[in-house]
Amino acid sequence: MNWMMLEEYLKKDNRCVVPLGCTEQHAYLSLATDSILAERVSVEAAEPLGIPVFPALPYGITPRFRAYPGSVNLRVETYGKIVQDVLDSLYQSGFRRILIVNGHGGNTPAASVVSEWLADFEDASVRFHNWWNAPKTWAAVQAIDPVASHGSWMENFPWTRLFGVALPDHEKPMVETAAISGVSTDEVRRVLGDGNFGGRQHRPDEDMMRIWRAGVEETRALLDPWEIK
Repeated sequence: MNWMMLEEYLKKDNRCVVPLGCTEQHAYLSLATDSILAERVSVEAAEPLGIPVFPALPYGITPRFRAYPGSVNLRVETYGKIVQDVLDSLYQSGFRRILIVNGHGGNTPAASVVSEWLADFEDASVRFHNWWNAPKTWAAVQAIDPVASHGSWMENFPWTRLFGVALPDHEKPMVETAAISGVSTDEVRRVLGDGNFGGRQHRPDEDMMRIWRAGVEETRALLDPWEIK
């Protein structure tokens, strides 16, 4: 869309979607996994409703993975200011119902920024949605295989895989959270190795599409119905 198309859209609707992603290690999957998934689930959820989706914010809060090449970390203070600036800009454009679709657990401090922002913009409504662990989507993951984690099969969709990359065909034991808490980034890499927190690296596409359909439907349900203030 160009600005003129968006201006015309805002005459009849004020909903939009903002995906939050990250650029960080995901074992054998794309460094952009979180951004790819957040943006795609947003588009598939919003497109039938004619609601615009902004490009995913590609960098997030990921300090633990800095020892893995390609992981880009934003400080919490920096990230909060970026999210606030995005909301300010959307509000000035005329958007009043904003769905934030988060694809990275480290970005959850942004939810607090949203709460503070809403206190100053009482005629706006913002919903913060962690799409991958929302109730119905997470239930679909658990029903297929409860051993699922960061960088494992549960993020291995056709659109996050890398061509020509061979995947291990075994179930990795889950890493204890305590082993990667309060330690150096080098120690995090030593403990995690390939970066998968635990579980298999891949499952059949039919399993993945069950999860994906749940994610899209659950995200769409946050957009419609959504009463105007």
